[in-house]
Amino acid sequence: MDQWSHETIDRDELLQFFHCHKTDLSCMDNPQTFLCKLRDNALIPEDTFKKVIRMKIRQNQKRNIYEMLDWFETERPNDIPKFWKCVFSDTILNEYPSLRLLRNSLMDGSYREDLQLSGSVEDEELHNNKRKCLSKDTEGENSMKKSKQSSSVCDVNVREEQPGPSSQVTTASPLKNGEKNIWTLPLYKFQLPVTCGELEGTLNKSRLAKGEACILFQKQWFTPGEFENRAGKKSCKNWKWSIRCNGTTLGKLIQEGHLEAAPYKGGAKKTKKSLFPSDVPNTVLLVSEANDDRSNMVFKVTYGAICGTLHKKRFASGTCGKSIRTERNWLSPEEFLKKVSCQTNVYWTKDIECEGKPLNDLIKKGILTIHPLICSCSLCKPDEEELENQENDDECCVCKRDTDDEDGELVVCDFCPRSFHKRCHLPHVDEDILKDHGKWMCTFCVFRCYTYIGEKEMNEALSRQISGRMLQCQYLLLHLRCADEEQTFASDPNLTLSDYATVIQTPMWLSQVANKLQTREYETVGEFVSDVKLIFANCAKYNRDNAVFRAKGNHLNELFDREFRSVFNILC
Repeated sequence: MDQWSHETIDRDELLQFFHCHKTDLSCMDNPQTFLCKLRDNALIPEDTFKKVIRMKIRQNQKRNIYEMLDWFETERPNDIPKFWKCVFSDTILNEYPSLRLLRNSLMDGSYREDLQLSGSVEDEELHNNKRKCLSKDTEGENSMKKSKQSSSVCDVNVREEQPGPSSQVTTASPLKNGEKNIWTLPLYKFQLPVTCGELEGTLNKSRLAKGEACILFQKQWFTPGEFENRAGKKSCKNWKWSIRCNGTTLGKLIQEGHLEAAPYKGGAKKTKKSLFPSDVPNTVLLVSEANDDRSNMVFKVTYGAICGTLHKKRFASGTCGKSIRTERNWLSPEEFLKKVSCQTNVYWTKDIECEGKPLNDLIKKGILTIHPLICSCSLCKPDEEELENQENDDECCVCKRDTDDEDGELVVCDFCPRSFHKRCHLPHVDEDILKDHGKWMCTFCVFRCYTYIGEKEMNEALSRQISGRMLQCQYLLLHLRCADEEQTFASDPNLTLSDYATVIQTPMWLSQVANKLQTREYETVGEFVSDVKLIFANCAKYNRDNAVFRAKGNHLNELFDREFRSVFNILC
């Protein structure tokens, strides 16, 4: 086979050749081997590789490969000879025979004809742009006079226009440079252009305030939840944060008073204070500060050696309402029994126990109420969306909140009950992943499927490059942040403790470690561990006279040590 050498071709020509064929490279069938080759030669970032390789929809994958190549052209132009050397290796050419045509055009010099054609087209476009700029200057004065005469008429028409079944959707913004409050313009007095994923529609403000189908899309009216589902955003669970107007979420517009929204069936869920408190008695009472009706009570329940937590707010009966949370699923009481028992003569009211007593005791005391057979509530007669929502947690596994001002959507794992905000999860969940209609797996589930032999010795584990142990570190930090139930170590202590800086010279907190891990500021596993340990060392130093907070720090520190030894299989 003839060997290709980049030394005979100028680097600028190789870069221009790359520019001309980015589309060809992004459209190759089964690009896994191609991407692996680039990753193995450190030509693309590890996180970009993982994001693209996980995509199920081919069109999304093609687009993201093109964007990756575009990034390479801009950020790594000096490595273009190395890129082509990888692409023209025997392994890649055997896998993708069409690339031989590109290699042959470089070897026989025919590529220069394509480069000349590309250059002439760009020159012609530049020339046309100059002519357009000159013509716009001469037309400006005439158009300015016309716009002044017609502006008052346009304003009247805009105020009176409302979307009807045959109206056309438009999302073009009439904003001037620097203008931000578009919803105060006359054009948006009655309606707003909205987007969810790749869908564009028009929101009628008065319909939203009445709780009616308010978003016009393809000549049909949809409720916000229906529009969200149609956009492929079912996993987001909250339309207020997944539907946007010119980049601003509807939830933020509602909070600022620009929109009014009536309650919608199957809308945003309300969260409990906590799902899994640590170091608490078997019976856990969680009551909302604003609502003392004890509807948020949570009980630790068992059947034999199997345990879970029963959430009163989700309970309806033995078959209705997935009220028992296990590590892997949300289950109804009867499903909980079937999951762990093959016996047929078991009854959930007497065989599922709470503090050694059957659930029937809680029913007799009126703590749990079985809904009547004719009940039509969302637990007993759920629609498809409500039933799907019961499969996952109502709040973020990390921050314990259901909504977030900056990142309000809850992304749900398809393989466990956990839910996350996009930026609470590690690694952060990209929009492109959400647009992909394939199933999404959280880091906990990825780690559970991962086989790792281990380092055997602590020093060996700490000295490893973190790039090869990123999954383990992401899992450890997520595990620690989820265990911090009250978010005691989540944020900068200086924000709440006025004298903290006088005692602690080097503050550290879990969110800061997460940011450094996300942005790849650590080089070794040891650097990551040092920052985690610093959090608890600072806690012990500052709380010398506060046994309660010192104990919380010690508890999480011991939890981290146990998990680290387990994850890295440390034997000594």
